[in-house]
Amino acid sequence: MALWRFRTRVPLALGAAALLLSGCANPSTGSNTDDPTKPVTLKFWHGWSAPGEVEAIDENIARFEKLHPNIDVVSTGNVSDETINQALRAGGGDAPDVVTSFTTNNVGQYCSSGMWVDLDPFMRKSGIDKTKVFPKTLLDYTRYEGVQCATPLLADAFGMYYNKDAFEAAGITRPPRTMSEMKADAVKLTQRNKDGSLKRAGFMPNFQLYQNSPDRMFAQWGPEYFDAEGKAKLADEPKTEDFFTTMRDLSDAQGGYAAMERLRARFGDEMSSQNGFLTGRLAMHLDGEWRGLMLDEAKADFDWAVAPLPVPDDQADTYGRGYLTGTVAGIAHSSRHQNAAWELVKYLTIDTEPVVRFANAIHNVPSTFEALKSPDLDADPAFRAFIEIARNPHSQAVPPSNNGGQYINSFGDFSQSVEAGRTKDLHRALKDLDEQIDADNVQSEN
Repeated sequence: MALWRFRTRVPLALGAAALLLSGCANPSTGSNTDDPTKPVTLKFWHGWSAPGEVEAIDENIARFEKLHPNIDVVSTGNVSDETINQALRAGGGDAPDVVTSFTTNNVGQYCSSGMWVDLDPFMRKSGIDKTKVFPKTLLDYTRYEGVQCATPLLADAFGMYYNKDAFEAAGITRPPRTMSEMKADAVKLTQRNKDGSLKRAGFMPNFQLYQNSPDRMFAQWGPEYFDAEGKAKLADEPKTEDFFTTMRDLSDAQGGYAAMERLRARFGDEMSSQNGFLTGRLAMHLDGEWRGLMLDEAKADFDWAVAPLPVPDDQADTYGRGYLTGTVAGIAHSSRHQNAAWELVKYLTIDTEPVVRFANAIHNVPSTFEALKSPDLDADPAFRAFIEIARNPHSQAVPPSNNGGQYINSFGDFSQSVEAGRTKDLHRALKDLDEQIDADNVQSEN
C-alpha cells in the first residue's frame, strides 16, 4: 500500500491564493482565552488521503486524546487549501480549529492576512525556544515578516536516486558530488538506440520532468531570490546564470534538449509502473524521500541507492545540501479554542514521539532536531540519506511571499523558456523577470 502523498511539480495552490487575496481575515473573531483543561471538541482538517497516511495521523490523534481526555478531536482528511480557506473566511461553528497545508508557498499569505494566528505567544507561554526545536530552514518557511503562523509538520527533502547496476556497468564507483562530475558520469551512463535516439539518459535536467521544478535544483547553488528590500534580484545573482549554463551543458552533453524531450515523451506517469527511473530510462534522478517506498513496492529490478544532489564545483564544501519543503500546521484565526488547539499543534509538531511515529509511518523527514536524531527513527539507509540532507545547514527552502509563491511560478515558466532555447539574451530576460516578480508582489499588496 502506498504511503507517500502525491506532490505536484510546482505546488502553488493558486485557488487558495485568490481566496486569500480577496480580503484579510479578522483575527478578533477567535479566542485565545479558553481553558485547555475544560472539555472541548476540536475540528482538525488536513490533506492526507492515502489509507496508510490517514491511519497514521489518526493513531497520533488517539494518543493525544489519551493524554488529554478532556479534548475530543474530530479529524477530517483529504481537505484542500481552497476548502480550508473558504471555511476560515466564512467562520462560524463549522470552521476548523487546527489546519494543515502541503503548500509552504502560501505561508506568507496565511501570516500576513491573519488567517492563521501567530504562534509565538503560545510558544513563549509553553516555554518553547523554537530555534532549539526546529532547523532554521524549516522555521524560515513557516514564518513571514516576523510572524510565526505555522509550525513544520514533517518535511520533504530532495536528493538523487541512482541506478547502482548502471553505475557499476559504466565503471563509476560513487555518485557524483559536483556538477562537473555529474556531467562526466551522465555521459558515461547515457545509452542510445541503433537510430541514435536516447535509450537512457544519465540525468535529465528538463524542468517539466516529474519533480524537476527548477527551484529544486537551483537550491544546490544556494541562491538569493530577493535583496534586503524585498526586490527580486535573480538578474544580479551570479548563481542564476551559472545555474542555467550548467543545466544546458548537462543536457547538451547527452544529446540536447530536443533529444531529452523525445525520451521524456516515452515515460509513463510519475506514479505509474512506467516511471522513467523505475523502467531504467534514467540512471540518476531528482526526487523526494517518498520515492523509495514506490521503488520497493514496485520491486524495481535493479539495485538503487540515494545520495545528495551534486553542487557547483566552486561550492564543493556544501555537498550534502538539498531542497527542503514540507507540511505545515497552524491554528485558525476563527477558532474559539485556541489554547486547546495549541495543545494539539504542539503535540503533533513538537513532541518527539508523535513526530517520529508519523515520520516512520509515512516515510517523510521529521521536522525537529530531537526527532532527527531519535534512535527510534527508521534505519533504512535510503531514508537516512534524506535525514542527512534535512540536517545539512546549507539545505534551502524558497523564501515565502505574500502572493502564494507566484514568483516561483514565474521562475518556472521562465526556466522552461530558457531550456527550450527561446531566450536569447539571458541577462536582459532575467531583468524582465525581476520586474515582473516585483510588479506581482506590489499588486498583491494593494
